[in-house]
Amino acid sequence: MQFPHIDPVFLSIGPLQFRWYGLMYVLSFIATYFIIRSEVTRKKLPLTKDDVADLVFYGAMGVVLGGRVGYILFYNLAFYLSNPLKLLAVWEGGMSFHGGFLGVMLAFLLYARRKKIPYLTLIDMAALCAPVGLGLGRIGNFINGELYGRATDAPWGIIFPGSDGVPRHPSQLYEAFLEGVVLFFIVRIVSKTSRANGVTTCAAIAGYGLFRFMVEFVRQPDSQLGLFFGQISMGQMLSLPMFIIGISAAVILTRRQA
Repeated sequence: MQFPHIDPVFLSIGPLQFRWYGLMYVLSFIATYFIIRSEVTRKKLPLTKDDVADLVFYGAMGVVLGGRVGYILFYNLAFYLSNPLKLLAVWEGGMSFHGGFLGVMLAFLLYARRKKIPYLTLIDMAALCAPVGLGLGRIGNFINGELYGRATDAPWGIIFPGSDGVPRHPSQLYEAFLEGVVLFFIVRIVSKTSRANGVTTCAAIAGYGLFRFMVEFVRQPDSQLGLFFGQISMGQMLSLPMFIIGISAAVILTRRQA
């Protein structure tokens, strides 16, 4: 299959260009605002609409800054040490989910202390929003023709622009389905059935770790890193601990709050 021609720029106004990938970020933050507002009302938390907007801003900063720092540290440190002027060139790409995840956790910790609200309550709300952002982000990756999969002879293999002309797994769509759609329902179900604070977050962490680990088997590894030990990618090395920690923490929190 040939990659469908999709212009990464969906709107141009003079010299300004608006890209689909950036739009996905905007839609994610908008969805996050409404999801958290709904949870604040349901849980009767002492947060106003302005407070929720501030919380989303904290989360957005955590995603962007953490994602950028994570990519630099985990995936391409040597390049940025040699090219320090590129550190802030986020428009050229280079974001890491694992870094963004840590950034959000830290941002929400700062907000929890500021508002004197239980930290686990806040991050459980963030966990409900994460699959939306993940799903939209992967769709943005597909539109950009980036982060595609390994070569395949499957009938749904796609020849991506800028690649070597070989059909490849549309791994972005696999991740959009698993990390976006499937994880969304898993986290929702856990949120409705578990009364232990923090377990919803653990479900999101474990679910993402498992799905990312699985898809990495068909995702093209980063060219500057390749595979470790001939078969393990950096994404898998970062995701497997998330699955183990998420499951273990869920068990501990459930027992402590039983």
